[in-house]
Parts: sequence; structure tokens; C-alpha cells
Amino acid sequence: MITAAAASALNFVDDHKADLSSWTRTIFDFGETAWREYQSVGWYVTRLREEGFDVEAGSGGMPTAFCAHWTNKAGTNGKSPTIGMYAEYDAVPGNCQDASTVKRPRPGLNEHAGGHTDPHSGLGISSLGGLLATKAAMEKHGIAGTLRFTGEPAEKVRGSKPIHAAKGYYDGLDGMISFHPFYMLPLCNTVRWDTHCGAAYSMIYRFVCDQPERWGLSDGAPIPQSHSAVRAPGANDALMMMYMTSKALRDSMLPHQGGWSISEAILTAGQATADNLPASLAEIQYMMRVPTIAMAEQVTAALDRNADHAAAMTGCRVERHWVCKSRPGLANHAMAEITWEALNIAGVPRWSEAARVVAREIQVSAGVEAMERPFIDECEMLISPQEAEAILRRDLPPSQINSTSDDYTDMTWHAPTARFYVARPALKAPKGFAYPSWVTNALGGIPETIDPMVACAAKTVALTALRLLEDEGARKQAEDEFVQRTAGGIGGDKWIAPLCDYEPPIHFRWPEYVTTTRGREWWIPNAPQ
Repeated sequence: MITAAAASALNFVDDHKADLSSWTRTIFDFGETAWREYQSVGWYVTRLREEGFDVEAGSGGMPTAFCAHWTNKAGTNGKSPTIGMYAEYDAVPGNCQDASTVKRPRPGLNEHAGGHTDPHSGLGISSLGGLLATKAAMEKHGIAGTLRFTGEPAEKVRGSKPIHAAKGYYDGLDGMISFHPFYMLPLCNTVRWDTHCGAAYSMIYRFVCDQPERWGLSDGAPIPQSHSAVRAPGANDALMMMYMTSKALRDSMLPHQGGWSISEAILTAGQATADNLPASLAEIQYMMRVPTIAMAEQVTAALDRNADHAAAMTGCRVERHWVCKSRPGLANHAMAEITWEALNIAGVPRWSEAARVVAREIQVSAGVEAMERPFIDECEMLISPQEAEAILRRDLPPSQINSTSDDYTDMTWHAPTARFYVARPALKAPKGFAYPSWVTNALGGIPETIDPMVACAAKTVALTALRLLEDEGARKQAEDEFVQRTAGGIGGDKWIAPLCDYEPPIHFRWPEYVTTTRGREWWIPNAPQ
């Protein structure tokens, strides 16, 4: 049954499709990466204030985060629940792709700049569209309640949500709605059931060689020790030893089943213009995706040992700085069922002939013969949460209760949470062929191909929120399940408290856009032509 408020929300999304499309393209073209989403967050804060929200910019000590509130006090439903939603808007370095049917970076940039892959540009605007549709329906139909909308930077390094959680930004919610684009079975146009994402830890090891003279005695050369043949190896050597040692021991740190991983990224490595002095600073970031906090702690201990030994061998000292400590997810079937009903009403995304024309052009550009129906069939099909769960579990050991990684999981320990997926556009491929990454990235920025996902997800967000606002029984069922699963709710015997015991890691040399006398460019300049 569609209530009058739900019908109003659906109409709102349909009436504002042009706005949602334009906004999605705006965030896509910003293409800003973790902890450096300055234009993106500025756009959201301005938009939300124009829509009547009270906005705290820089929430949780994160310059590119925010927390927005709007309350309708003149409601007739007798209750005033608070419903949470959120936007992500960080892109990924090295994935700069124009919204085009050919491989090319966005104008004025090179392929090393940031670009949206998932795409978070569509994720954030989908949730914003659902938020504004919910607000419009609340105003029109006199529904009391509060809407809380957080801006979540740096999701690609699981950055903001553990910090927001620890600082209370998810407290007092009656429900949280989490959306993510997806394109493959089983998580395509469905809702997570039991197997939510796992834990994630990320840290930066900083090697500092600030006392190279202590490495060894002078070799008798008539020049200072730091220029002589006998000198401290320095920070670059420490980083390389850390890198290779951790690679060699990776099989001993991770389980051999379940798809878990450890990834690394070098942030800083000496100075390119250095003389023969030992490098004084090098930094490497590690990200681990694991099913449990205990396993994350075990891997961290192994990495710590490697870092200590690498530092000792190279005349350095080492510092460990946290980027993320994220909890595994907590299921809530009541929330999943509410959202599944909403997704069924919203319907799956449908791609028009105009979108198929775009897709065929991309296929030809990628070296594939154009297809009459180029989009993967599953992108326009619903799959029930239980069926998706069964498919997901086929390749997982029975003892494994989590799969893959995303930091929405931190929200699940503060409020009943639904995690749903709507298909993003994806293309069929001939047997044995894999599309290059630019194809997926381009499909996430071209309006004809990404807009159907945005509209469908926005409707699902709004319908879920309104059900929670209007239906006290549904809210109570979700809350009762949350209390039962945590053995007492917040602070219960099975509740996991926030793990964040660190400040936002915003001061490191994260990849970003810079402004120089040459203008605004990616921190790795365009190569000379």
C-alpha cells in the first residue's frame, strides 16, 4: 500500500530528475579524493542550507565532513522520530575519466587525477534526492520528525564513519538508511540480509631518519659522515623493507578463504631532488579487510613487528598513525524488509534507447561489437534479500559471518540500519573479454546511463524513511531486533563500542588537486606533450 506521503515523495523525485541529474554530474566532475573533497562538501553544505537544513560544517573535526538537521514539529502523527541518511562523495586517484564514450580524462587533467569509480557521485545525490523527497512529503502531509543527513568523506579509506560514530553523530537515530550502487549478482537491486560487511583497519607507518649520524662511525673520509660511503640507509630503504617483508608474510597473516585482503599505498618516499643524503621521511599506508576485529588486531601486530624491524635495520624510527578502525556490520531483518518493500515500489532502473545508444558507442570504443541490448540483464531485475544471501553464502565458509568491507557498518551499532543496493549501469561482454576500468567509470558519469539508478535509489530512500516516520509499529520492530541482537541495545552485552581512539588523519600527504602558478591541477602534473 502506498500512502499519500509516499506518493508525494515519488512524484517529487520524478519532478526533480533534471536537478538530480545535474547535481550528479557536478560531483562527478569534481572528482575529489579522500580527505580533500573541498568543492564537493562546499556544494552539499550550500545546497542543504538553501533547502532549510541546519548544517554543521567540519563535523567530527573533519574539514570535508558535515552534519545537517531538519525538523518538522507541526506534525500530526504524535511522534517525532529521527531518521538518518548520508552522502559519500570521494573519488579514487588514478581514475580520471570524462563522462564520455571514449577513453579520455576530464578536461585539463591527466589520467592520474581523481575519478569516481563506484560512483560516489551518484551515491550521494541518490541519498540527497531521497532526503529532499522525504522532507517535501513531511511538510505536505504534516508528518512530525527529524531528518539527519551526514556528509561522509574518505570512504575509500574507511575514513569518516568510525570518527562520526565515536563522536556521537549517529546517536539517537530511530533508523539509518544506507545505499550503495552495485552491478553484479547477488547484490544487485536488493537489500543485505545476514552477511554484512566485515571489519577494516587502516594505518600509516611513517619512517623517519632524523639521526643518520648514529648509524655508524665515520669511515675516515675527509667529508661529513652523511656524504661518505658509510651512512644510514634511510627512510626509503625502511619503506621498501616494510613493503617486501609484509608482501612475503601476507599468506601467513590472512585466512586462505573468504576473499579478505591487505592493500598498501605509498604516500611519501624521500625527495626526488635529494643528493646522496639518506631519505629522511617515507610513509606507507596499509588497509586490511577482514571478518573480525580479532583478526584485524592480529594482522596489525604482524605489521607492527615488520615496521619495527625495518626501522631498526635502516637507521630510522617508526610511527604508526591510524586512518581507520571500523567494526563489522550488524544485521537487522526488520529494516531490511521495510527497505525491500520500498525497493519493490520504486522499481528497478530502466535504461532507455538513448542510454543503449551511449552504451553501444562505448562498446565500440572498447573494441567490442555493439549489442542490441548492451546492459547486463540483472541490472533490470530484483533479487530478494534471502535469495541474494543464499548466493553470497555459496562461496563462504559457514563460520564466516561477514563479507567484503565498507564503513557503513559503524552505523549499524548505533541504530537499526538497512543496507540496500541499486544497479548501476554495466555492459555485457563477449566470453573471455573484460572491459577496461574507464568504461565503468564513464558509465557512472554520463546522464543517460547513471540517472536511472539515481532516481530509483532516491525513491527507495524516501519510501523507507517515510515508512519509519509514519509506522510506529515498524520502528518498534526494528528497534526490538536491534536490542535483541546487541543483548541490550547501546552498551549491551553483545554491543561493540566505537573503536576510533585517534584524531582524523587529515594532515598526511593525501593525493589532491593543487593550485600553482600553472593554475589548478592534479598534484602529479600533466606530462609535457
